[in-house]
Amino acid sequence: MGVVTFSAVIKGRVQGVSFRSSMLGKAIELGVRGWVRNNEDGSVEALIQGEEPDVWKLLDWAGGGPPGAQVSGVVLTRLESHQPQTDFTIHR
Repeated sequence: MGVVTFSAVIKGRVQGVSFRSSMLGKAIELGVRGWVRNNEDGSVEALIQGEEPDVWKLLDWAGGGPPGAQVSGVVLTRLESHQPQTDFTIHR
């Protein structure tokens, strides 16, 4: 297993529904590191790093999101190398 890093762009109705703060809580619960932010095109983008099973749990959660979200798709990119993250934050 080991540590993996993914970039995820979550599309759909994902802004204005507490997606970022909900993802922060879920990431902390799972011990996953990285960040999440809103994009100007209405999507939410996240960098997710951690032990592979925990990362997949967070990505699975992102496919549905919090109540009120309507996720239409998640575009994943596995990053082979990326600076180690120390916590999970919301970027403004």
